[in-house]
Formats: sequence, structure tokens, C-alpha cells
Amino acid sequence: MLLLLLATSLALAACVAVDPATPPGGPQPTPGLVAIPVLGDLSQPWDIAFLPVAPGSMLFTEKAGDLSVLSDGGKQLIHHPADVVSQSEGGMMGLAVDPAWATNRFVYVCMLTATDVRVVRFTTTANLSGVIARSDIVTGIPRSSGRHSGCRLRFGPDDRLWISTGDAVQGTNPQDLDSLGGKVLRVNRNGAAAPGNPSLGGDPRIYTYGHRNVQGLAFRPGTNQAFSVEHGTGCDDEVNRLVAGANYGWDPVPGYNETAPMTDLVKFPTARVATWSSGCPTIAPSGATFLDGPQWRGWNGALVLAVLKDQHLHVLFPNGSGDLVAFEQEVMNEFGTRLRSVVQGPDGSLYVATDVGGGGGLIWRVLPL
Repeated sequence: MLLLLLATSLALAACVAVDPATPPGGPQPTPGLVAIPVLGDLSQPWDIAFLPVAPGSMLFTEKAGDLSVLSDGGKQLIHHPADVVSQSEGGMMGLAVDPAWATNRFVYVCMLTATDVRVVRFTTTANLSGVIARSDIVTGIPRSSGRHSGCRLRFGPDDRLWISTGDAVQGTNPQDLDSLGGKVLRVNRNGAAAPGNPSLGGDPRIYTYGHRNVQGLAFRPGTNQAFSVEHGTGCDDEVNRLVAGANYGWDPVPGYNETAPMTDLVKFPTARVATWSSGCPTIAPSGATFLDGPQWRGWNGALVLAVLKDQHLHVLFPNGSGDLVAFEQEVMNEFGTRLRSVVQGPDGSLYVATDVGGGGGLIWRVLPL
């Protein structure tokens, strides 16, 4: 049974209960989940990250431009950059806290500006009351009206910063190895190309290409396997296993032809095929995380997607090879709310951000019973 415990302090609805089905022959789902509101009165919270030191304070971004921390049960603003632009799908987006934050105080955001999408590294104060330095480490990621802006940030198990980008609705970007649009980038803390990146003959920061609009990045625990989550057109949202130098086959030219296949195997016979695809119609997945820990029982090791259009968490179970998805489930669809981000916190719980503006946005803590 999925039990949603809703706090009256946030003036939310009464408890809702549902029984998620067990996939035939697949892993048993957890006996139940509890969802507890952590913070409300937000405007389109976009991403969540935790400090790598006790007590693991939770930081989050909101699309309009705020970078904040949860403090004493409420929102404490850290910084609002003057040049952030909230427009269409863009604004203050991805967030990553440096694994070495205890010594360097680095926090990274991806944001839309008047000229581009860029990754900015802030040096925060020790108490997160503000920032004392800024370095724009990756600039020139193409932008449009804000549509297809990407942009998720995650540190991988390799201690490198991974950046997902959108194609900015420009048909040539995904296959152009001199453009940062429609790519997954892998960089050092200063934004330079990370050692071990493939030699593709273009920008050395590019790790994979041929993407449409990647809004999710996740790393499978215990492995070096990286996965991206990508918005499709009318069909075929994708989860892709990222392989250095691989082309994922999106090439909507001439113009911006949205009837083109997400993975065009006619043009690119060696293009990498998606690990999972939604088929038709799309559901619009965004953030993603792997569940890690015995408390998740039958779901331990599963990939969870935060879904916007279809308004649920999508749980994907790897098969025996650890690559292809064998079974899938939908949970938390009782909210009837677009879900933007899902992150596993240091306490083992999931933290889920809703894509609701005007002070109606929430961050939930979801844990197994």
C-alpha cells in the first residue's frame, strides 16, 4: 500500500492510499511508501542537493533564480544571481554540491542568461548565508527562447562534473561537435575538459552527443555506469546508458523536424539505442536517481524518474545484465502534480520536487514503510 501522509500545516489534502501492482515475474515492490512534505511555498523548485558533511543540509534551486537552503524548517536564501533569466523552460536549473565542499565550499548551478545557458561555480560561506566568489566555468551553451535548455548537473563516481544540455531547438546542434547543445559534458571543477574524455575532433568537453533535451543524470551505485534521461518529441522519451563518444542519433534537420526519430539508425547505423523508451505518447521524465540501500528491499537498485506530463514517479527495474529495463511501475500518481526532480538523500529517503509555481511548489520526503 502506498500511504501518503500529508501535513495539515501545509494545508494539504487528506491521506490517500493505493496499492501499486507487482510486475509479473519482476521484483516485489516495497510494502509501502510514506510521503511527508518537507517544505512548501516554493515556486517551481528545480533541483535538490545535499552537503556531503553532517548534518547534510538540503540545498535547492527554484526556476525564477533562487539558490536556497532548508534551515529551521524554512527557506533561507543563499543567492539570487542578477543575470539569471526565467523564460519558457529555462531559468535557475541544475544544482550540484562539490563532494569536497567541506574544504572548498563550491556549489554549482546551471542557469539561463540573456545570452546563453551557463554553469556557474559559487563559493559559499561556511554557514550558507551567501556567496563570496563566483566563477562562470562553462559558458556558451546555446539558448533559444528558453525551450530545450537542459540542464542537470551531477558529480559522478569519477569525481568529475557531468552536465546535460538541450539542443536549444536548433536542428544542427546535436550532431555539431563544436556546439555544446544536445550533449552530455564531462568537466573538471574549473570547467576544463576532464581527463579520459573521448577525442571526437570537436569540443573536448563533450562526452556524448546526438541528444534532444537531457534533463536527468544518474549513476548506478557500485558501478561507473552513467545514465541520462531525455525528453522525446511526440514519442520516445529515453533513458540512455552513456558511453564515451557515443552518438545517440537525434538529428532533426533540415530545419527542426520533430517528426525525426529520436535515434536515427538510418543516418547513423552505429548510434546508441536507448536503454528504455516511453513509446507513444511521451510522459516527459526529468530528474532521476537510483535507489540504493536494503531499506528499499525489492526496489533496491531501481531507477526512479520524476515525471512532468504524466505526473508520477516512474520506477524502472534493470534486468540481469544491468542494462535494459525489464519491468516498470508508476507510483505517487495520486498527487496529480508535475514532478521535476527526485534525489536520494543521505538518510536514504527520496526527496521529490514538484513543478508548481506561484508559491505552490513543494519538496517531499518519500521513504519506505
